Amino acid sequence: MELVVLLCAVSLLHSCEARESSAVTPVFVQKREDVLLNVTIADIREEDTVIWKFNNKANLARFLPGIGPKVSDDYSERIELLEKYSVKLKNLQEADSGVYTAVVSGDTDKQITGYKITVQDPVSPVKLSVDSVSSSSDWCNLTVSCRAQDSHINSTFRCLNHTCSQEGGERSQGTPSAVDLHVYLSTGSIICNHSNQVSWTKDIEIIKHFCPRHAESVSAGLSVCLLKTAVLSVGLIIMVAAVITVHLMEKLKKHK
Repeated sequence: MELVVLLCAVSLLHSCEARESSAVTPVFVQKREDVLLNVTIADIREEDTVIWKFNNKANLARFLPGIGPKVSDDYSERIELLEKYSVKLKNLQEADSGVYTAVVSGDTDKQITGYKITVQDPVSPVKLSVDSVSSSSDWCNLTVSCRAQDSHINSTFRCLNHTCSQEGGERSQGTPSAVDLHVYLSTGSIICNHSNQVSWTKDIEIIKHFCPRHAESVSAGLSVCLLKTAVLSVGLIIMVAAVITVHLMEKLKKHK
């Protein structure tokens, strides 16, 4: 029984080591940008050969003991060799998306570092437009559309008792899974944000431009607040001036 438990433990350990060695770090890079690939495991012997591979097939660069590094002819203009087996990939294109691994070559290759590179275009500009407005003395409704190059969202916002909220659901159509098109409410403005992992753009519409009654109430509230602040400030100035005047008069009396 103990032997079975020991064998299971050893099997689990080897399984964990295999998963750890094959793990890759996800990295998102904007098209035409560069990316630095570092070797994260330092226990490499001087006599070891380290090879960078792309999708476990193409050899990009070799660090050969006693000879020095060598870059594949296909990547001679696109790879910069750095210290400690690290490399910089230049001017990445969408076709460069994939898994990059550094392995120690021997009887069997042992992966020491891995990156899953995803190259993305910057997102397209986005346009937010107010399609319709309906209002009364107490409420105001806005229906908006947010459009990007290949997708759009419709949503509804309602202002009631001087408080605005988002009511209509966001219907995203044609948006790729890696891109987020999102419309939301923030401090009196409607914001449409278009983003992916490497870039973002947004468009904004201010609610008070379409719901003037709501804006008037906010302005009035601000005016009352400012008025109270002004009155308090004037009162403090008068008090300070009075104290200074009394102090000066007492000094004059003493000198007489």
